[in-house]
Amino acid sequence: MRSQLRDINSIIPHSELILRPEGSIYHLGITAEHIANKVIIVGDPERVPKISEMFDEVTHKISGREFIIHTGIYKGKEITVISSGIGVDNIDIVMTELDAAVNVDYKTRTAKQHHTSLEIVRIGTSGCMHSDIPVGSFVSSAYSFALDGVPQTYDAIPSEAESKLQTALANQFSWLKNNTGFYVAQCNAELHERIAYDAIHGITATANGFYGPQGRSVRLKSNMENRIDEYAQFKYDGLRVTNFEMESAGIYAMASMLGHKALSVCAILVNRATKEFNSDSLRSVETLIRTVLDRF
Repeated sequence: MRSQLRDINSIIPHSELILRPEGSIYHLGITAEHIANKVIIVGDPERVPKISEMFDEVTHKISGREFIIHTGIYKGKEITVISSGIGVDNIDIVMTELDAAVNVDYKTRTAKQHHTSLEIVRIGTSGCMHSDIPVGSFVSSAYSFALDGVPQTYDAIPSEAESKLQTALANQFSWLKNNTGFYVAQCNAELHERIAYDAIHGITATANGFYGPQGRSVRLKSNMENRIDEYAQFKYDGLRVTNFEMESAGIYAMASMLGHKALSVCAILVNRATKEFNSDSLRSVETLIRTVLDRF
């Protein structure tokens, strides 16, 4: 996926690039010195210190709202871990401000002449749609699709592979075809081969909610209940729609448009087909974190 970038010599207005009084960017409170070229994104703010506890050294700690950022050294590698909170709306903030920290000169308010490409891995949790995917397993998202419409606000142009899968999904599911916010985004193949080569490889549905949009009925009855089974029947180029979560499509889209590499890997906590919940979820997530850190 690609999109038009602002002219490299144009000055970014104060209303577009908002800085705090001390000179860091508005939401995340970061400058270039705070961010490593390897970035882990998690949803839960409490997961950030659990990851940074595994570091040999923590060099930076920044916090504000749902955004907690720790940067440090793990086995000789500098890594940043950041919490995004829930949803693609927050991902638009996180990805834009991470990119600005390394690719915008805050003083001149212009893009830097040399582009820095970040490696970004989302470590998350997810529910799967197939009875043969056991809880506790790891799913790597080859592609992710969503309905939030964020890439369309940047006039995103899908790659050929993304466009072909988007057409196949739209032809299969009318509710996707009729939604103007529908898009498909692809992972970075090199990151997948390095970090998640032994994970289950699938297509992820990035939902814009946890309950109704993922087929859960509490008091309100979701009209997505049957769509879980319908998604599970879809096959494309050897891939199935494997799981639901709430951030991957936005990360992939924003990363590719901004010139970064991205991968999303989730530990399966719930099997929606068998109604099973992972009773040892903490161990599964910790194993996934260690795997990513070691292979990053």
